[in-house]
Amino acid sequence: MDTLIMAAQLLLGLSLLVGLHELGHLLTAKMFGMRVEKFSIGFPPKIIGFKYGETEYSIGAIPLGGFVKISGMVDESMDTEKLNEEPQPWEFRSKPAWQRLIVMLGGIIVNVVTGVVIFTFLMYDRGDTYFSRDQVLEHGIAAYEIGEEIGFRDGDRVLDINGEPYKRFDDLSSGNALLNSGGYYTVERDGEHVQIQVPRGFINEFSDEKSIGNFIEIRRPFQVERATQGGPSESVGFQQGDRIVRINGNQVAYFHEFQKALRANASEEVLLGIQRNGEEIERAVRVTEDGTIGIEISSTVEPVRESYTFFEAIPRGAERAFSAVIINARALGRMFTGEVSARNVSGPIGMAKIYGNQWDWIKFWSITGLISMILAFMNLLPIPALDGGHVVFLLYEMISGQSPSEQFLENAQKVGMVLLLALMVFAIGNDILKIFTSW
Repeated sequence: MDTLIMAAQLLLGLSLLVGLHELGHLLTAKMFGMRVEKFSIGFPPKIIGFKYGETEYSIGAIPLGGFVKISGMVDESMDTEKLNEEPQPWEFRSKPAWQRLIVMLGGIIVNVVTGVVIFTFLMYDRGDTYFSRDQVLEHGIAAYEIGEEIGFRDGDRVLDINGEPYKRFDDLSSGNALLNSGGYYTVERDGEHVQIQVPRGFINEFSDEKSIGNFIEIRRPFQVERATQGGPSESVGFQQGDRIVRINGNQVAYFHEFQKALRANASEEVLLGIQRNGEEIERAVRVTEDGTIGIEISSTVEPVRESYTFFEAIPRGAERAFSAVIINARALGRMFTGEVSARNVSGPIGMAKIYGNQWDWIKFWSITGLISMILAFMNLLPIPALDGGHVVFLLYEMISGQSPSEQFLENAQKVGMVLLLALMVFAIGNDILKIFTSW
């Protein structure tokens, strides 16, 4: 069932984005009087379709893309038979270069607009929730394995990133923090300022959500909500608001310390020091094999919540959307220098895992908006067979006044298709490799 939920979210997200991307090409082509022969979401073989006017609309069996076939254009279909005939007024090749350029940018523009609209509505509907820099300075951070590797320690208070103050705790693990050459954090530790360098290629440690959770987090004081029915703590008599402050006489002020102490005493009995109404009482409880005692807890540190009017949400949504493009562009640049591993490239399996095995509409739209912006960026790359490749040739034509020959465009399209297929095989291979290495 988990696999089906992940696959369903991926298929729905990709189908929406691919359909909108190709719709951008279709609408701009028709706007300039070009004949659109086919519009497909997914690649052949065709599952279902119908013809309306001059255009055949269909859904293909391979849901990893889509296409619009415009008369008189050298595209991925490699149907060049009619290019030997005299150009017709409704053909792509007969139109001015600036019109053809708009058609090729149509899908990219729609993907950008889609991403901005999604993030704008998320900001308007949900607002923004985060732990602030002030809260980090008040409570400090808990350092886990990956954080400790570069020098973080429990209780560090992070002052800035690369000499600049930050706003949100999430900024500490963002691409802006991890992709800077020579990047560093400044922390306050035992009354002194310490610089923690970000090693070259450190971002490769963050291959999944589990890795991010193994970096750092804000330290959180906690309290007991209730004991779970049938759990080890049911007989302790916990009351809502109780605070566990000691385990076997050792102080625990934050939840990560509490978890660590329980794991260290798995399958053993421990003595809890419980603070209730200003007094401390003691209760014994047995820890389970997995290091729990069967209680529900809540953090006493509330995140900052900001809400926005619709017009306030527009620039916030645009900022969130375009930051994804900037980070991916920087990551791609670092990949060419070897700083970012090519193993971070993910295919459909990796994308499905990002959606997760639970259907959460907020998460679904957040990831779909992110993918929409990434698709726009990837399609703008100057690779033949992508929109960006066509854009490069059209810009050359507009600047030089000479268009590349149709033979050249055909050969470039073939090279581009080979490159894209190789990239797809590599990405899927990465996905499969990650599955085996995680076992």
